[in-house]
Amino acid sequence: MKNTPIPKVEMQHVSKSFPGVLANDCVDLKLHKGEVLALLGENGAGKTTLMNILCGLYRPDSGMIFIDGRQVEIQSPRDAQKYGIGMVHQHFKLVDSMSVLENIILGLRNEPFVLDLKRVRNRLVALAAQYHLDVDPDASVWQLSVGEQQRVEILKLLYRDAEILILDEPTAVLTPQESHELGRVVHVMKQEGKSAIFITHKMEEVMEFSDRVMVLRKGKVVAEVNTAETTPRALARMMVGREVLFQIDKKTVSPGNVVIELSHIEALGDRGLPALKDVSFQLRAGEILGVAGVAGNGQTELAEVITGLRRSTKGKLTIAGEDMTNSPPLQIIRRGVAHIPQDRTSVGAVGDLSVASNLAMKQYRSRPLSAGFFLSPKNILDFARTLIEKFHIFTPSPQTQVKFLSGGNIQKTILAREIEAAKSVLVAVYPSRGLDIGATETVHRLLVSQRDAGLGVLFFSEDLDELLHISDRIAVLFEGRIMGIFDANEVTIERLGMLMAGVCEEEGA
Repeated sequence: MKNTPIPKVEMQHVSKSFPGVLANDCVDLKLHKGEVLALLGENGAGKTTLMNILCGLYRPDSGMIFIDGRQVEIQSPRDAQKYGIGMVHQHFKLVDSMSVLENIILGLRNEPFVLDLKRVRNRLVALAAQYHLDVDPDASVWQLSVGEQQRVEILKLLYRDAEILILDEPTAVLTPQESHELGRVVHVMKQEGKSAIFITHKMEEVMEFSDRVMVLRKGKVVAEVNTAETTPRALARMMVGREVLFQIDKKTVSPGNVVIELSHIEALGDRGLPALKDVSFQLRAGEILGVAGVAGNGQTELAEVITGLRRSTKGKLTIAGEDMTNSPPLQIIRRGVAHIPQDRTSVGAVGDLSVASNLAMKQYRSRPLSAGFFLSPKNILDFARTLIEKFHIFTPSPQTQVKFLSGGNIQKTILAREIEAAKSVLVAVYPSRGLDIGATETVHRLLVSQRDAGLGVLFFSEDLDELLHISDRIAVLFEGRIMGIFDANEVTIERLGMLMAGVCEEEGA
C-alpha cells in the first residue's frame, strides 16, 4: 500500500463566526508541498476569513491547524511567519512614503541593529531576478504601479523565507500582461517546492495556475476537484449553485441624444503631469461606450473630470446639452450622473457607516428618505432592504457597518446605490473587479439593462473580453490620448491590445 504524503498544511474542522455571520463552518483544507490550491466561492463565502486564520490575523473559534503533520497554534502573523506562511492581501500593506528596500525589511527582528544595506540590497536583487519580479529597490512605493506594488509584497514574503504563499485576489487589479507575469512567478515557486493558495474569481486563471480547486459556499466546503478533471462552467455551477451564463444576449438599440460630450479636454494627474491630452468623444443615451487601456493611462482622471472630482485645464464638458466644465460634483449628480469609482474602500464607501447609510448617500436629500431638513430613518431602512434584496448584498442587517462586509459585497453596495441613482449617465470604473462570477454576470446584466432603459453608460475595464462582450463601442486610451473609437462588433482583441500598447496601425486611429 502506497504511503500518503503528509500535507504541508492541514486545517481540520475550522469554524469562525462574527456577529450575525458564520463565516467558516467546520472547514477542512489540505495543501501539499509544491502544490497550488485555488480557493473559489461567491463574495462572502468565507475564503478570506479562512486565509486570515491561517496567516494569524484571526483566531478560529474551533478547529486545528497542522504544519508538516505537527499541530501548531497560530496566534499572530509573526507565528505564521515562523512556520513559513505569508499572505499578500487584496489591499496591500505597504508604507507609501518608504522605499521598496525599506518596506522589505520593515518589521524584521532578525536583522542587526546596524543594518548592512548592501547585503540586504544584494539579496533583494537576487530574489527579484530568481523570481522574475523586476522592481527598483530605491523607488518609493507611491511611485509604483499596482502591479509593481504587488511584486514588492511577494518579495517581502520571499525575503522572509516563506514556503507557503497565500494570494488574495492576486490579479484583481492587474493588467493581463501582469497576470501572466504572476503566473510565471507561481510556476518558479512550484518548481522549488513552495506551495500556494490563491483566492480568485477568474476561471481562466484557476485552470492555468492551480493543481487543485476547493469551493466554499456560505462558509462550507461544497466541492474539491483536481483542476485537470473539471471545467470553468462546472466550477461556476459549484460556486453559485446554478448554471452561469458566460454570454449575455444584447438586443440591438438605436442610440439617442448625446448625453455627454467632451471637447479637447486636458487634465493633470496627481503628480502634476499631463494625464489627459486633447480628449474628445460623445456618449449617447442607450449605448455602452467601453474605455480600454492599461492601468495608469488616464482612465481614472477621465472618470474624475466627468464626475466633477478633478478639474480640467483645457476643453469643454457638456452634459445633456449644458456646459458643466469644472462644475462641482453635486451639480453633476443633479444632472443625473452616477459614478462607480475605481477605489471602493477610500472613495466609494464609508466603512464606519452602515450599509443603509451608504445606500442612501445619493438620495437622502429628497423624499421619501427625507422631508426638508429631517431624515426618515424608517424610510431609509426600507429603501436599504429593497436594494439589499435586489442586488443580493450579503449583510447581517442594514445597520451593519460596511467595513465588516467582504470586498465583493462592499462593491455590490456601491453598485446598488449608483445604479439606483443614475438618471441619465452611469460612469462605471471597473465595476466587476473583485466580484465572483455570478455577481459579475449580474453586473453585466445590470449595465445592459441600464443601457436598454435609455441611459448612457461609460464602462471602464482592462478585460478586453468583457469590453467586447458588453460594449457597443470601445475607445482606447494610451498615455492620456484617445487612440481610436471602434464598433465592438468590428474590432479584434489583437487590434485593441496593440492600441493599448501605443502601436498605431495605418487603418486604425
